[in-house]
Amino acid sequence: MKDRHHYARNIGDLKQQLKSAVDVDALRDLHRVRPARHFVVVARLVGLVLLCGWALWQTRWPWLWVPAALLQGFNILGTVILLHEQVHEAIFRRSRPRLNRLLGLLYAMPSGISATQFRTWHLDHHQELGSNRDDPKRAHLSPKKNTRLVKLLYWTPALFLIYARGSRDEAATYPDSEQRIIRRERLGNVAFHLALIAGLLAAGGGWVLRVHVIPLFLMFPMAFSLNRLGQHYDIDPDDPAAWSTLVNGNPLWHFVFLWSNFHLEHHYYPRVPFYNLTALNERLQPFFRERGMRNRTYREILWGWFVLNRKPHSNWRQTR
Repeated sequence: MKDRHHYARNIGDLKQQLKSAVDVDALRDLHRVRPARHFVVVARLVGLVLLCGWALWQTRWPWLWVPAALLQGFNILGTVILLHEQVHEAIFRRSRPRLNRLLGLLYAMPSGISATQFRTWHLDHHQELGSNRDDPKRAHLSPKKNTRLVKLLYWTPALFLIYARGSRDEAATYPDSEQRIIRRERLGNVAFHLALIAGLLAAGGGWVLRVHVIPLFLMFPMAFSLNRLGQHYDIDPDDPAAWSTLVNGNPLWHFVFLWSNFHLEHHYYPRVPFYNLTALNERLQPFFRERGMRNRTYREILWGWFVLNRKPHSNWRQTR
Protein backbone atom coordinates (compact mmCIF):
# COMPACT_ATOMS: atom_id res chain seq x y z
CA MET A 1 0.00 0.00 0.00
CA LYS A 2 1.38 3.38 -1.00
CA ASP A 3 1.82 6.11 1.59
CA ARG A 4 0.36 8.87 -0.56
CA HIS A 5 1.45 12.48 -1.02
CA HIS A 6 5.08 12.11 0.07
CA TYR A 7 6.03 15.39 -1.61
CA ALA A 8 3.32 17.52 0.01
CA ARG A 9 4.06 16.07 3.45
CA ASN A 10 7.79 16.79 3.24
CA ILE A 11 8.25 20.16 1.53
CA GLY A 12 7.64 22.27 4.63
CA ASP A 13 7.04 25.93 3.80
CA LEU A 14 8.38 25.72 0.25
CA LYS A 15 5.07 26.89 -1.26
CA GLN A 16 5.10 30.01 0.92
CA GLN A 17 8.69 30.76 -0.05
CA LEU A 18 7.82 30.44 -3.73
CA LYS A 19 4.93 32.88 -3.27
CA SER A 20 7.45 35.43 -2.07
CA ALA A 21 9.68 34.72 -5.06
CA VAL A 22 7.07 35.24 -7.82
CA ASP A 23 4.33 37.83 -7.40
CA VAL A 24 0.71 36.90 -7.95
CA ASP A 25 0.17 38.90 -11.15
CA ALA A 26 3.27 37.46 -12.79
CA LEU A 27 2.30 33.96 -11.75
CA ARG A 28 -1.20 34.40 -13.15
CA ASP A 29 0.29 35.47 -16.47
CA LEU A 30 2.72 32.53 -16.48
CA HIS A 31 -0.21 30.14 -16.04
CA ARG A 32 -2.08 31.63 -19.01
CA VAL A 33 -2.79 28.90 -21.55
CA ARG A 34 -2.60 29.82 -25.23
CA PRO A 35 -3.87 26.95 -27.39
CA ALA A 36 -2.53 28.54 -30.59
CA ARG A 37 0.95 28.61 -29.06
CA HIS A 38 0.74 24.92 -28.25
CA PHE A 39 -0.35 23.98 -31.74
CA VAL A 40 2.37 26.09 -33.32
CA VAL A 41 4.81 23.87 -31.44
CA VAL A 42 2.91 20.80 -32.65
CA ALA A 43 3.09 22.04 -36.25
CA ARG A 44 6.80 22.73 -35.89
CA LEU A 45 7.39 19.23 -34.54
CA VAL A 46 5.31 17.57 -37.26
CA GLY A 47 7.25 19.55 -39.86
CA LEU A 48 10.55 18.35 -38.41
CA VAL A 49 9.32 14.75 -38.32
CA LEU A 50 8.39 14.93 -42.01
CA LEU A 51 11.65 16.67 -42.92
CA CYS A 52 13.74 14.10 -41.07
CA GLY A 53 11.67 11.31 -42.58
CA TRP A 54 12.40 12.64 -46.06
CA ALA A 55 16.13 13.01 -45.26
CA LEU A 56 16.22 9.39 -44.09
CA TRP A 57 14.25 8.16 -47.10
CA GLN A 58 16.28 9.89 -49.82
CA THR A 59 19.52 8.35 -51.15
CA ARG A 60 21.12 11.32 -52.91
CA TRP A 61 22.75 12.74 -49.77
CA PRO A 62 23.64 9.83 -47.44
CA TRP A 63 25.53 12.22 -45.14
CA LEU A 64 22.11 13.47 -43.96
CA TRP A 65 21.12 10.10 -42.53
CA VAL A 66 22.96 10.27 -39.20
CA PRO A 67 21.99 13.83 -38.18
CA ALA A 68 18.41 13.26 -39.41
CA ALA A 69 18.11 10.03 -37.40
CA LEU A 70 19.48 11.75 -34.29
CA LEU A 71 17.09 14.68 -34.64
CA GLN A 72 14.23 12.26 -35.26
CA GLY A 73 15.02 10.62 -31.93
CA PHE A 74 14.59 14.01 -30.26
CA ASN A 75 11.38 14.54 -32.24
CA ILE A 76 9.95 11.30 -30.85
CA LEU A 77 10.87 12.53 -27.37
CA GLY A 78 9.05 15.74 -28.28
CA THR A 79 5.79 13.82 -28.69
CA VAL A 80 6.23 12.49 -25.14
CA ILE A 81 6.64 16.08 -23.94
CA LEU A 82 3.45 17.03 -25.78
CA LEU A 83 1.76 14.14 -23.97
CA HIS A 84 3.12 15.58 -20.74
CA GLU A 85 1.35 18.87 -21.52
CA GLN A 86 -1.87 16.94 -22.15
CA VAL A 87 -1.58 15.19 -18.78
CA HIS A 88 -1.35 18.55 -17.00
CA GLU A 89 -4.23 19.94 -19.09
CA ALA A 90 -2.06 22.81 -20.30
CA ILE A 91 -3.40 22.87 -23.86
CA PHE A 92 -6.87 24.44 -23.68
CA ARG A 93 -8.23 27.30 -21.59
CA ARG A 94 -11.46 25.43 -20.86
CA SER A 95 -12.03 21.78 -20.12
CA ARG A 96 -12.25 19.74 -23.33
CA PRO A 97 -12.04 16.14 -22.06
CA ARG A 98 -12.76 14.37 -25.36
CA LEU A 99 -10.35 16.41 -27.44
CA ASN A 100 -7.75 16.30 -24.69
CA ARG A 101 -8.11 12.52 -24.58
CA LEU A 102 -7.76 12.22 -28.35
CA LEU A 103 -4.61 14.33 -28.32
CA GLY A 104 -3.18 12.15 -25.56
CA LEU A 105 -3.68 9.02 -27.66
CA LEU A 106 -2.10 10.67 -30.72
CA TYR A 107 0.87 12.05 -28.78
CA ALA A 108 1.54 8.61 -27.26
CA MET A 109 1.68 6.74 -30.57
CA PRO A 110 5.19 7.62 -31.84
CA SER A 111 6.93 6.37 -28.67
CA GLY A 112 4.49 3.47 -28.19
CA ILE A 113 3.61 4.24 -24.58
CA SER A 114 0.13 4.03 -23.11
CA ALA A 115 -1.40 7.48 -22.67
CA THR A 116 -3.45 6.29 -19.69
CA GLN A 117 -0.49 4.74 -17.91
CA PHE A 118 1.67 7.77 -18.60
CA ARG A 119 -0.96 9.98 -16.99
CA THR A 120 -1.24 7.89 -13.83
CA TRP A 121 2.50 7.26 -13.70
CA HIS A 122 3.39 10.92 -14.10
CA LEU A 123 0.84 12.31 -11.64
CA ASP A 124 2.02 9.73 -9.09
CA HIS A 125 5.55 10.93 -9.74
CA HIS A 126 4.51 14.48 -8.79
CA GLN A 127 2.71 13.36 -5.65
CA GLU A 128 5.43 10.99 -4.48
CA LEU A 129 8.55 12.94 -5.49
CA GLY A 130 11.32 12.15 -3.02
CA SER A 131 10.09 8.65 -2.20
CA ASN A 132 12.31 5.73 -3.22
CA ARG A 133 9.33 3.34 -3.22
CA ASP A 134 6.26 5.29 -4.28
CA ASP A 135 7.65 7.55 -7.00
CA PRO A 136 7.29 5.25 -10.04
CA LYS A 137 10.07 6.98 -11.94
CA ARG A 138 12.57 6.44 -9.15
CA ALA A 139 11.27 2.98 -8.27
CA HIS A 140 11.25 1.55 -11.80
CA LEU A 141 13.45 3.67 -14.09
CA SER A 142 16.46 4.58 -11.95
CA PRO A 143 19.44 2.20 -12.10
CA LYS A 144 19.56 -0.07 -9.08
CA LYS A 145 23.26 -0.74 -9.57
CA ASN A 146 25.53 2.27 -9.81
CA THR A 147 27.76 0.90 -12.55
CA ARG A 148 28.64 2.50 -15.87
CA LEU A 149 27.58 -0.60 -17.80
CA VAL A 150 24.09 -0.56 -16.30
CA LYS A 151 23.84 3.17 -16.96
CA LEU A 152 24.82 2.68 -20.61
CA LEU A 153 21.99 0.16 -21.09
CA TYR A 154 19.49 3.00 -20.71
CA TRP A 155 20.99 4.58 -23.85
CA THR A 156 20.29 1.50 -25.96
CA PRO A 157 17.18 -0.41 -27.11
CA ALA A 158 17.30 -2.06 -23.65
CA LEU A 159 15.46 1.07 -22.46
CA PHE A 160 12.25 -0.34 -23.97
CA LEU A 161 12.65 -3.55 -21.96
CA ILE A 162 13.43 -1.62 -18.77
CA TYR A 163 10.38 0.59 -19.27
CA ALA A 164 8.15 -2.36 -20.21
CA ARG A 165 9.08 -4.22 -17.04
CA GLY A 166 8.63 -1.14 -14.86
CA SER A 167 5.31 -0.18 -16.41
CA ARG A 168 4.06 -3.76 -16.08
CA ASP A 169 4.95 -3.89 -12.39
CA GLU A 170 3.43 -0.48 -11.69
CA ALA A 171 0.27 -1.18 -13.73
CA ALA A 172 -0.33 -4.30 -11.64
CA THR A 173 -1.20 -1.94 -8.76
CA TYR A 174 -3.92 -0.17 -10.79
CA PRO A 175 -7.63 -1.10 -10.86
CA ASP A 176 -8.55 -3.85 -13.33
CA SER A 177 -10.57 -1.43 -15.48
CA GLU A 178 -7.54 0.84 -15.91
CA GLN A 179 -5.30 -2.11 -16.71
CA ARG A 180 -7.67 -3.12 -19.53
CA ILE A 181 -7.54 0.38 -21.01
CA ILE A 182 -3.75 0.34 -20.85
CA ARG A 183 -3.60 -3.01 -22.66
CA ARG A 184 -5.90 -1.73 -25.41
CA GLU A 185 -3.80 1.38 -25.88
CA ARG A 186 -0.60 -0.64 -26.12
CA LEU A 187 -2.15 -2.93 -28.73
CA GLY A 188 -3.31 0.12 -30.68
CA ASN A 189 0.21 1.56 -30.65
CA VAL A 190 1.69 -1.76 -31.77
CA ALA A 191 -0.82 -1.86 -34.63
CA PHE A 192 0.18 1.71 -35.60
CA HIS A 193 3.88 0.84 -35.79
CA LEU A 194 3.24 -2.43 -37.63
CA ALA A 195 1.15 -0.54 -40.18
CA LEU A 196 3.94 2.01 -40.59
CA ILE A 197 6.50 -0.75 -41.09
CA ALA A 198 4.22 -2.49 -43.60
CA GLY A 199 3.87 0.75 -45.54
CA LEU A 200 7.63 1.27 -45.63
CA LEU A 201 8.20 -2.33 -46.72
CA ALA A 202 5.68 -1.91 -49.52
CA ALA A 203 7.50 1.22 -50.67
CA GLY A 204 10.94 -0.37 -50.44
CA GLY A 205 12.27 -2.65 -47.71
CA GLY A 206 15.60 -0.88 -47.18
CA TRP A 207 13.86 2.21 -45.89
CA VAL A 208 12.46 0.54 -42.76
CA LEU A 209 15.79 0.45 -40.97
CA ARG A 210 16.71 4.07 -41.73
CA VAL A 211 13.29 5.69 -41.45
CA HIS A 212 11.80 3.78 -38.53
CA VAL A 213 14.02 1.36 -36.62
CA ILE A 214 17.16 3.44 -36.08
CA PRO A 215 15.40 6.68 -34.99
CA LEU A 216 13.00 4.87 -32.64
CA PHE A 217 15.18 2.14 -31.15
CA LEU A 218 18.65 3.73 -31.25
CA MET A 219 18.27 7.51 -31.21
CA PHE A 220 15.17 7.95 -29.05
CA PRO A 221 16.70 6.11 -26.04
CA MET A 222 19.67 8.49 -26.13
CA ALA A 223 17.46 11.57 -26.28
CA PHE A 224 15.18 10.20 -23.54
CA SER A 225 18.06 9.27 -21.22
CA LEU A 226 19.85 12.59 -21.62
CA ASN A 227 16.63 14.43 -20.88
CA ARG A 228 16.02 12.31 -17.79
CA LEU A 229 19.55 12.88 -16.46
CA GLY A 230 18.65 16.55 -16.08
CA GLN A 231 15.57 15.87 -13.95
CA HIS A 232 16.22 14.26 -10.55
CA TYR A 233 19.66 12.70 -10.46
CA ASP A 234 21.86 15.54 -9.16
CA ILE A 235 19.80 16.84 -6.22
CA ASP A 236 20.00 17.79 -2.56
CA PRO A 237 17.99 15.14 -0.65
CA ASP A 238 17.97 17.42 2.42
CA ASP A 239 16.32 20.35 0.62
CA PRO A 240 12.91 19.70 -1.02
CA ALA A 241 13.40 22.85 -3.12
CA ALA A 242 16.32 21.04 -4.77
CA TRP A 243 14.74 17.62 -5.30
CA SER A 244 15.03 18.35 -9.02
CA THR A 245 18.09 19.52 -10.95
CA LEU A 246 18.41 23.15 -12.00
CA VAL A 247 19.18 23.19 -15.74
CA ASN A 248 18.84 26.64 -17.30
CA GLY A 249 19.83 25.28 -20.68
CA ASN A 250 20.28 27.38 -23.80
CA PRO A 251 18.19 28.01 -26.95
CA LEU A 252 19.34 24.75 -28.55
CA TRP A 253 18.26 22.63 -25.58
CA HIS A 254 15.03 24.61 -25.25
CA PHE A 255 14.33 23.78 -28.91
CA VAL A 256 15.11 20.05 -28.98
CA PHE A 257 13.69 19.38 -25.49
CA LEU A 258 10.64 21.64 -25.87
CA TRP A 259 11.65 23.47 -22.67
CA SER A 260 11.53 20.25 -20.63
CA ASN A 261 15.00 21.01 -19.28
CA PHE A 262 13.08 23.29 -16.86
CA HIS A 263 11.98 20.27 -14.85
CA LEU A 264 12.66 21.86 -11.48
CA GLU A 265 10.43 24.81 -12.33
CA HIS A 266 7.77 22.42 -13.60
CA HIS A 267 7.59 20.66 -10.23
CA TYR A 268 7.14 24.00 -8.50
CA TYR A 269 4.28 24.97 -10.84
CA PRO A 270 3.01 21.92 -12.80
CA ARG A 271 0.26 23.84 -14.63
CA VAL A 272 2.55 26.42 -16.26
CA PRO A 273 2.59 25.61 -20.02
CA PHE A 274 5.95 24.60 -21.40
CA TYR A 275 6.30 27.71 -23.58
CA ASN A 276 6.18 29.87 -20.40
CA LEU A 277 8.87 27.97 -18.50
CA THR A 278 11.73 30.14 -19.76
CA ALA A 279 10.06 33.21 -18.26
CA LEU A 280 9.36 31.31 -15.03
CA ASN A 281 13.00 30.28 -14.82
CA GLU A 282 14.08 33.91 -15.17
CA ARG A 283 11.67 34.98 -12.43
CA LEU A 284 13.06 32.34 -10.07
CA GLN A 285 16.75 33.15 -10.51
CA PRO A 286 16.94 35.28 -7.29
CA PHE A 287 15.27 32.43 -5.39
CA PHE A 288 17.82 29.96 -6.76
CA ARG A 289 20.71 32.21 -5.78
CA GLU A 290 19.39 32.69 -2.24
CA ARG A 291 19.07 28.91 -1.80
CA GLY A 292 22.56 28.31 -3.19
CA MET A 293 21.16 26.23 -6.04
CA ARG A 294 23.64 25.86 -8.87
CA ASN A 295 22.82 25.57 -12.56
CA ARG A 296 23.98 22.40 -14.26
CA THR A 297 24.87 22.01 -17.93
CA TYR A 298 24.28 18.74 -19.74
CA ARG A 299 28.04 18.44 -20.24
CA GLU A 300 28.53 18.60 -16.45
CA ILE A 301 25.70 16.14 -15.89
CA LEU A 302 27.15 13.62 -18.35
CA TRP A 303 30.59 13.98 -16.78
CA GLY A 304 29.19 13.39 -13.31
CA TRP A 305 27.03 10.47 -14.41
CA PHE A 306 29.49 8.47 -16.48
CA VAL A 307 33.01 9.67 -15.70
CA LEU A 308 32.64 10.31 -11.96
CA ASN A 309 29.98 7.58 -11.70
CA ARG A 310 27.73 9.55 -9.34
CA LYS A 311 24.72 7.85 -7.79
CA PRO A 312 21.20 8.83 -8.88
CA HIS A 313 19.14 11.04 -6.57
CA SER A 314 22.12 12.24 -4.56
CA ASN A 315 24.05 15.46 -4.00
CA TRP A 316 26.85 15.20 -6.53
CA ARG A 317 28.79 18.06 -4.96
CA GLN A 318 29.11 16.07 -1.75
CA THR A 319 29.64 12.64 -3.36
CA ARG A 320 33.18 11.41 -3.60
